[in-house]
Amino acid sequence: MEFGIRQVAVGGLERAELMQRLAQAGVQLNGFAKQLLERQIFDGLVPAHKLTLTSRTVQQLGLDAGATLPEIFECAISSGLGLCPAITGPYLRLEFLDQAASRDSVLSAGKKPDDSLTIASAALGDQDFPRGFYLRVVEGAAWLRGYRCDDTHGFALADTFVFQDR
Repeated sequence: MEFGIRQVAVGGLERAELMQRLAQAGVQLNGFAKQLLERQIFDGLVPAHKLTLTSRTVQQLGLDAGATLPEIFECAISSGLGLCPAITGPYLRLEFLDQAASRDSVLSAGKKPDDSLTIASAALGDQDFPRGFYLRVVEGAAWLRGYRCDDTHGFALADTFVFQDR
């Protein structure tokens, strides 16, 4: 199923309840996602609020030669899109369980996986800490995965990011 534009409720759960809901939904987590979910931002109860989210490929943002995260984020913001709150990933995963399965079942190949959606959000740590979340479905299992990259890592034209639609 294509992402399109979605209204997503973000917040409203304490970490333990959020983790329980992810587990009940059968969401798989990699080690980086678990590290991100341990951050202080998930400690407190953030009031639930609706976000309008939309996806864009690097090419749809007008970056025809690929781009780095800072370039992607700058271009998106200048075109009226916004970064997502850092807590968006797990909530979006719970509401987008019908994501299309990846064509490629390799879980970690040092590049952005085919058919994945990277949540455009500010980093929660330095470059040695996972940068953020991405979503994908592999062999029927919905994944919430964390990833690491620095500001020089190049993303391909087809790589897809989720932004806040203002």
